[in-house]
Amino acid sequence: MVKVKGQITLMMEERTCNECGQGLKGRKDQKFCSDYCRNTFNNRLHEDANNYVRRINNILRKNRRILEKLNPKGKVTVDAITLAEEGFNFHYYTNIYTTQKGAKYHFCYDQGYLKIENDQFMLVVKQDYVK
Repeated sequence: MVKVKGQITLMMEERTCNECGQGLKGRKDQKFCSDYCRNTFNNRLHEDANNYVRRINNILRKNRRILEKLNPKGKVTVDAITLAEEGFNFHYYTNIYTTQKGAKYHFCYDQGYLKIENDQFMLVVKQDYVK
């Protein structure tokens, strides 16, 4: 605050947009001049994490498409070579369902597989009772 000849003048610091540098008007806690600048700033800030997540999601979606393609009727047995030739990546799945007998089904969203003997895999579709 500055006092000039009986008048009080408020000194306001110049606020600028964190993205484009344009002057801001309005709320005191405002950081961006528009939604466009806010989105651009945040997208740039999180770009590395977004690329990592995008890459993993692409692998998961590809795995799901392969399982769905090889299992059109809901249950089938295929060998590991068939899955590998299609480009299936066994390191990526969304969850594991363990039965009461200890069998572990790996799922890519709603499409799953169970390793059985002789490098064979039983492909299944998740049922409503499987959580």
